[in-house]
Amino acid sequence: MANYPQLDNASGVWNLREVYDAVMGGYWPNYNAIAVMFHGRSGGKLIEKITMSTNGNATTFGDSTTTSVYIANGGMGSFTRGLSAGGSPPGSPLDVIDYITFSTEGNAADFGNLTVARGQVGAGSNSIRGIALGGATPSRVNTIDYVTIASIGNATDFGDATVSRNEIAPMFSPTRGCFAGGRTPTVLNTIDFVEISTTGNATDFGDLSVATSTAGGAASSVRGVVAGGFSPSLTSVAQFITMASQGNATDFGNLTVARQGVSGTSNSIKGIFSGGEDPALSNVIDQLVITTGGTGTDFGDLLIADDNICSTSNSHGGLNDGYQGTRPIPFQENGGDRGLFAGGESPGADNYIGFTTISVDGNEQDFGDLIVTNGPGPGVASNKTRNVMAGGGTPGYNNDIVYIEFATKGNAADFGNLNVSHGAIAGCANNTRGLFQGGFGPSGISNVIDYVTISSLGNAADFGNLTENKWYSGGGASNIRGINMCGFNGPSQSADVSNVIDYVTISTTGNATDFGDATVARGEMSSCVGSSTRLVAGGGTTAPSAAESNVMDYITMATTGNATDFGDLTVSRSLMGGASNSTKGIFAGGETPSLSNVIDKITIASTGNASDYGDLIKTISRHFGGSNGHGGLTGG
Repeated sequence: MANYPQLDNASGVWNLREVYDAVMGGYWPNYNAIAVMFHGRSGGKLIEKITMSTNGNATTFGDSTTTSVYIANGGMGSFTRGLSAGGSPPGSPLDVIDYITFSTEGNAADFGNLTVARGQVGAGSNSIRGIALGGATPSRVNTIDYVTIASIGNATDFGDATVSRNEIAPMFSPTRGCFAGGRTPTVLNTIDFVEISTTGNATDFGDLSVATSTAGGAASSVRGVVAGGFSPSLTSVAQFITMASQGNATDFGNLTVARQGVSGTSNSIKGIFSGGEDPALSNVIDQLVITTGGTGTDFGDLLIADDNICSTSNSHGGLNDGYQGTRPIPFQENGGDRGLFAGGESPGADNYIGFTTISVDGNEQDFGDLIVTNGPGPGVASNKTRNVMAGGGTPGYNNDIVYIEFATKGNAADFGNLNVSHGAIAGCANNTRGLFQGGFGPSGISNVIDYVTISSLGNAADFGNLTENKWYSGGGASNIRGINMCGFNGPSQSADVSNVIDYVTISTTGNATDFGDATVARGEMSSCVGSSTRLVAGGGTTAPSAAESNVMDYITMATTGNATDFGDLTVSRSLMGGASNSTKGIFAGGETPSLSNVIDKITIASTGNASDYGDLIKTISRHFGGSNGHGGLTGG
C-alpha cells in the first residue's frame, strides 16, 4: 500500500502527477513556501515576506488596507491566501480582515469584518476555515469567530473560549486549533482547543509548562510549539504539545533572544518566530526544527523592527493534510464527491438541507437548514467549495440567493439577490460563475439569465437571455458551456412543453444559442447530471396529460446536435434533484405523482437504465440538487 506523505515528511510513494500537482500548487515540502508578516506597531501598513526554505532577510510584499497596530499573534492562511484579522490602534479597535494572494506580491484587499472589533487575537486555520479566538476591545473577550478562506465576507460566530483573554499563541493541525497562554490580565498557562470543522465552545486541552502571554505559535500537522513571550518577565522558553491528544505542554528549547510580542508560523518542518521586544523592538527572525526542538538559530532579519506582527504561510501545519486528509484523491481532477439536496415541498415549503457521498450508495444524511423555508424550484450553481441557491417559493416567489459551504455541515448564509423574484429556475456553473436561467414569477415566464461570481458575495448581474421564455427546465454545464434543456415555454403544464436545448459560453456574457433538441419534449425537469464531456437529463412531465416520464437522454457538450436516448429511471417521476461527481450521477426525490424519496444512480460515461442508490431523508419534490464534483468543475 502506498504511504502518501505529509508536508512535513516527503518520504513515501509519489507519482509524477502528484509531484507536479504539489509543486505547481505550492504545497510540495519546502518548495516555494513563503511566510508573510503583516506589521503590528512600528511598521505601518507594511507586509513583508520570506521564503522559508532559505535563510535570509525579509523583503517587501505590499501594504495592508489600514494601519492595524497590535493585530494578532498568528494569521490565517490556505495554500493560496493569507489573512490578518483585527487590530488595536489607540482607542479604536478594528474589525478589519485583510487578505493577500501568496503567489502575487502586492497590496492586501478587504476580506470582511470580525463579529467584534478587537486586537491581539489568536488566529489560525486549516486549508478551508480560519478561526480567531479572544482579543481585546480593549476589554478582553472570549469570542471565537470563523471565516471560509476561499470566499470573502464577514466572520461568523463559532462559540466561546474557556476564558476571556488576549495575547494568545495559536497552533493548528488540519483538524484542530489550539490556543495557548494569554492575559486576563494575569498571565495564563491555559490551552484551549476547538475542532475546526464544527462550531461550539472551546474545550480545555491542558496547561503550558510555563505561563506566558504574547508568545508565538507554530505547528506541523502533529506538534504545536509556543515560543518566547512574557512570563512574568521576558522569556526565550519554547514548549510543545501533541495536538491530536490532550495534555500539558513539555519543554522544547529556546529562542536565540528572550522577547515578548513574538509572531509565529511554519512551513510544517521549521517554526519561524519573528520580531518582538527584548525590551527594544526587535527585527530578529529565529527558526526551530519542530520535530527535534533545541535552541533556535538565526534565520535573518525583518526590514523593520516590530512586535505584535501577524504571520502566516502557505505551508503551515494546518495545511498539512496530504492524501490522508482532505486533499483530492489522485487523478480525480475536480475531486468533489458531496451531493447536496435542499428546499422544496414535502408537501409544504421546506428548509431542510441533506447530503450524500456520491461515490458510496446509501441514504441521505442531515446537513443543516436554509435561512428560510424555500418551496418551488430554486436554481442551483455549485463550484468546488460552495453551493449557491437562488430564488424559489416561500410560498410566494423570492429573489434570495443563499450559499452553503460543502466542507462544513451547517446552515446556509446570505449571498445576495437576483434581479427578479421568481422560482422554477434552472441553474448551472463552472468553478467561477454560476448561472440562473429562466423561471416563473409575478411577471410571468422569463428568459432572463442572471449570473454570480461564486467565490464572492453580492447581487446577481445580467448575463443575457435564453432563446425562449422557460420555466422548470433542466440546467448543467461543462467548464466552458452552460446548458439549458426542455421546460415549459408557456403557461400550460399540459400543452406548452419544449424540447429545445440552449447553450451559452459561461465566461462570456450574451444570449443563448440553439444546441439541438431533446428526445422528448418535457417540463418539470430536474438538475441535470454530468461529467466534463457528457450531460444527462432525467424525468419530467410530457404533454398532453402532464404524465411523469422515466426518460433519460444525453448530449455531448462540446458539440451541438440532438440528444440521444440514455436509458430509463427506476420510476417515472418529475421535479427531482440531481447531483454528480465526474463519473456517477444521482437523481433524487420528485413526484410520481406522489412525493418520492427514491434516489437513482447512473454511470455517466455509459448508457443504460438507472438502478437504486438509496433514499432521501424526506419524501420531497421541487427541491434543488448540487455537488462539488460535477463536470463543470473539471479543468477549472
